[in-house]
This record gives sequence, structure tokens and C-alpha cells, in this order.
Amino acid sequence: MLQEESDLSLIIAQIVQKLKGSSLYAQLERQAWACLQRPEIRLESLKEDIKEFFKISGWEKKLQNAVYSELNVYPLPSHPSAPPEHLKEPLVYMRKAQGSWEKRILKSLNSMCTELSIPLARKRPVGEQKELLNKWNEMGTDEPDLSLFRPVYAPKDFLEVLINLRNPNYENGDSLSFRTHLGLIQVPLKVKDIPELKECFVELGLNTGQLGIDDSTQVPPELFENEHVRIGQKVLLQQDSAAAQQYIRQGSPTALRAELWALILNISSQPEDILYYEQLKTNVIQHDLLVDSLIYKDVKLTASNDDYYFVFEDYLYQVLLCFSRDTSVLGHFAYNSASPPKSYIRGKLGLEEYAVFYPPNGVIPFHGFSMYVAPLCFLYHEPYKLYQIFREMYVRFFFRLHSISSHPSGIVSLCLLFETLLQTYLPQLFYHLREIGAQPLRISFKWMVRAFSGYLATDQLLLLWDRILGYNSLEILAVLAAAVFAFRAVNLMEVTSLAAAEAVLADLSTLKVMPLLQIFLFATVT
Repeated sequence: MLQEESDLSLIIAQIVQKLKGSSLYAQLERQAWACLQRPEIRLESLKEDIKEFFKISGWEKKLQNAVYSELNVYPLPSHPSAPPEHLKEPLVYMRKAQGSWEKRILKSLNSMCTELSIPLARKRPVGEQKELLNKWNEMGTDEPDLSLFRPVYAPKDFLEVLINLRNPNYENGDSLSFRTHLGLIQVPLKVKDIPELKECFVELGLNTGQLGIDDSTQVPPELFENEHVRIGQKVLLQQDSAAAQQYIRQGSPTALRAELWALILNISSQPEDILYYEQLKTNVIQHDLLVDSLIYKDVKLTASNDDYYFVFEDYLYQVLLCFSRDTSVLGHFAYNSASPPKSYIRGKLGLEEYAVFYPPNGVIPFHGFSMYVAPLCFLYHEPYKLYQIFREMYVRFFFRLHSISSHPSGIVSLCLLFETLLQTYLPQLFYHLREIGAQPLRISFKWMVRAFSGYLATDQLLLLWDRILGYNSLEILAVLAAAVFAFRAVNLMEVTSLAAAEAVLADLSTLKVMPLLQIFLFATVT
């Protein structure tokens, strides 16, 4: 009991400290001062009167949403005497593996820098600044020569690192259940089985109405949809983040999705947010970074060749170039196992006072990175709003898909969950693919790293991302990957090579996400 109270006090202190530096805190302070001039505020009941004013004026709801947002993002406090790195990642071998991986990425970046004789950063000449400003809204028409640039790494390189991950405290044979895991991921992490997943994703049950399901035995789809839209409008009227998050677990109506996601992520687009975006844009105009070329290259290799997303090429450049300059993103490294790379001013190597984070946001883009932004372009048409939503999605979810950690939503746990589900509930398929050298994870890894962006049809992808936001978890990615294999099991049992298995699973654009998830979770014999 005492421990629980101590933990709660620590959580409250952390959230108060975080909110004190926010614009909301300053707004609340101004409102409190302003309300003192109101005749109904009495000195003898000052505290209660101000609280009542906040409640009536809607500021209490804004504060609740901000607190709820922090609870969703920030990890629960560890032991008071635990060092800061435990907040980033409690397991030492995971931290070491992440550190080694970061060194490889930096080596790749630096070697590219040296080979091409290009500086990490330079100030653009005035003429170049004017030119970039003039074509800001049509950067997709620019065709720079990027033939010498290469992605720093691709998902398959990252997978090889995860396959070689080992816990040094485990000898072979230490754990019977662990020894019987025949997948590529060989680390002992606790992942959910189907009964636990059913409990977690209870709203996806066969008897619960869902958007994304064409037929239902209980309620005609059009009746459910009309009622669901009505409830969604009510949720938006209430402006309650927690209610929106619960509501979206059954899917979001297309017309309400943009507002619901913004409410869940606690994004309201104040004038200062627009100004901040403009400052980031100015930084892009003034300075050229090596990572800019990596961003250009990635967009050209991925989104520009995608039937759904090629029209958003200009938006992608704007958002990703601004993102690379945003130092507020550095805050997420407090709970991310990764650490932002450092660069030193020329001639001052090793002197910490001359160290700067590079890129300024601490995130080096990899092959496919732009696909985290692309689906959001369907929902948000103002670049500053699109930018805010992407940044919040990244610091809540997407960073976990390319960093090594033991978090349940981290990519290592997702891989292990996927393999465990297949091995446990589709053993014949799993063993068949393993015997022919087509380990399922080698096929599904790229889907999970990109959160299925670029693989599913956009309407289906947005229904999937509804559930990521609704459950505040990425575990559904691993469940869907296993469900895809279950759906194509008959064809996969006939293949005799990795190439043939990949061919069977090459096109996911016709799949319906919600029926697949429901059947796999709630119609699988456990």
C-alpha cells in the first residue's frame, strides 16, 4: 500500500514538473488571474471558486486531457534509486545491443560523409535560400542527383541485429519453454498468448460492433455505423481524450478520424504551434543537412512509387525536413533505449562543450521512414497540423519500431510475439516454413517495422492505426502479421522456398484487417 502511494506521488510530481514547462500551464495561470476579477469569486472560498470556474469554462477538461496524455506517453516510475538509464531500458544487454547498433549507423553515416566529401551541415548561400523558399510547396518537382547517396540502413539489416541478440545470463537449456522456441528471436521476454490478447483486445470480439466489418450477426452494419457516428460526435463535443481513446477501439468514422486522433494525441494547434512550425521551416531554409539528402532519397524510393501516396510527395518533404530540425523530439530519448547521436564542431572532437546533437532531433532516417508520415496526409491538409500529429505519433509509437528494447510494444517483443503465436497456434505451418528455409519473420518483419504502411490499402491501414491509438499499444501489429499467415496458410503449405512464400504474401492490398484480426483472435482454438 505504501509503495503504491509512493509510486502515485512520484507520477504526480513528474507530470506536474512536465506541465509546468508547457504553454497550457501559462494559459491556466492567466485564466486564474483573470477570474479573480469576477464578482462571484469570494476570498473565503477562493480555491473552490477557481476550480468551479475552470470546470465551467472548459479549462479543467484541457488539463485532464494533458494529464491523460502524459500518462499514456511517460513510463511508470521505477525505483527512486534506479539510475536514469533504467528508465530508458532496464535490461543491460539490450542497452549494449542498442549502443552497438547506433555505432554501426554512425559509422555508415560518417563513411558516406567522407566518401562524398559532404559536410554534415552547412549554411545555405542567400541565393539557394531564396530558391528553396520559392519552391517550398513544390519540392517534389526538384530532381537532385541522389545516385551516390544510400539509405543508412534498411529493415533487413536491423533484423540481422535482432536475430543475433542474446541474453548473456541464459545458458542453453536454462528454460524449457524458452528452449522450445524455434523462431529467429532468441531472447527470453514475456509475450501474451491468445487468451491474454483476447482479454487485452476485448472490444474486437465477435459480438462487438466494429467499423471495418461488412457483416454482423447482431446489428445491421448501417445501423451500427449511424449510431457509432452519433456517439463519436458526442465524444468530440465533450473534448475528452480518454473517452475518444476508448471510442476509437471500435474504429473511427472517416469523417471524424482527423479530429479524434488529434484529441487522443492532445493536439489543439494553438497560434504558438503554427509559429513553431514556421521557425522549423526557417531552419530548413537556412541550413542544409546531410540527412536532407537521405530524406529526399527515401521519399523517392518509397512514397513516390506508391499508388496511394505519390501525390503527397511535397507534404512529406516539408514534414520530414522540419522534423529533422525539431529539438523538442529529443525529449523522448528519456524513455527510448536509443540515444541521440553527437557531432563536434570542426577541430573540437571529444570536447563536450562543443558537442551538438546531429541531426538536431536525434533521429537518423532509414529506408522506409517516410512511410510513417504518408498515411497521415489523407487526414490532415495543413502542413503544421500534419507535422504535429506525425511528431506525436512518432514519440509515442513509431520510435519503438526501430530501437532495441524489452518494452512490450518494442520491435523485439513484437517479433517474439509474432513467432510465438505462429509456433503455438499454427505449428504445422510454422515448422513447414522453417524446414524450407522460409522463417516467417523474414517475411513479416518489414510489415511490422513500417506499421504496415505501404502494404495495406489506406482505408484498412487507418482502421489498424485506430486500434494502435485506442489501445496505446503496437502489439496489434504482431497479431495482424500472424493473422495474415493464418489467412494464407493453405497456399503457404504448398510452397517449397522462401521466394515462393514471399510471392504468396507479396500483395496485402486486398486484405480486410478487422475480419482477419477477429477470426485469428476469437475463432482460433486455444
